[in-house]
Amino acid sequence: MKRQIFLISALAISSVITPAIGREHAFEPSLTKLVEGKGWKVYNRAVGVIDAGPVKGVRFDERPGAGAAWIEDYEFGNGAIEFDVRGKNVPQKSFVGVAFHGVDRLTYDSVYFRPFNFKAEDPNRRSHAVQYISEPTFTWQKLRTEHPGGYEKAIQPPPDPDAWFHVRIVVDSPKVSVFVDGAKEPSLVVEQLSTRRKGRVGLWVGDNSGGDFANLRIIPAR
Repeated sequence: MKRQIFLISALAISSVITPAIGREHAFEPSLTKLVEGKGWKVYNRAVGVIDAGPVKGVRFDERPGAGAAWIEDYEFGNGAIEFDVRGKNVPQKSFVGVAFHGVDRLTYDSVYFRPFNFKAEDPNRRSHAVQYISEPTFTWQKLRTEHPGGYEKAIQPPPDPDAWFHVRIVVDSPKVSVFVDGAKEPSLVVEQLSTRRKGRVGLWVGDNSGGDFANLRIIPAR
């Protein structure tokens, strides 16, 4: 019941922030079909079902290199991408998020999270909690070196690094805003570094990282 109340509250807040996005047009891709290999294209990961506890979703295994599951025959421009996600509090072993405006498995924009930095004692590490990248040109290494603090931020208040948290990414090209757990203020706001204004959407995990995903919803702008 508490989770239902939270999700309703989060959606209400989001509708105030982005009134141009109509929830009646929401697309909810089947994560069951993802596991079955229907309607999705998976790269560099194996995906299994999570069917224990209050949240039902999918789990990506851990492998070297980035991995993704792309929705087939679907193109996203402006709007919102919402999902619940869970990583873990293990340094350099948890990078979880989504890719969007994708061309292929190597060319896409992405917003992802480093849960192991959410509550780190080092404030510099905390500032690396949520990240925007635009592969293959604008990697996190390049952006951190050339634009420190510009494309990654801390999250306030920080979520539990070992628990599920809710994400809403609002794309109003070229502006991208990231809201966590129903917050009224975004944790990260950037301008896209790619010139693409539409493309594929996929769940994404980073190098040597797995991750859990549930309740994926895509709401195109009207």
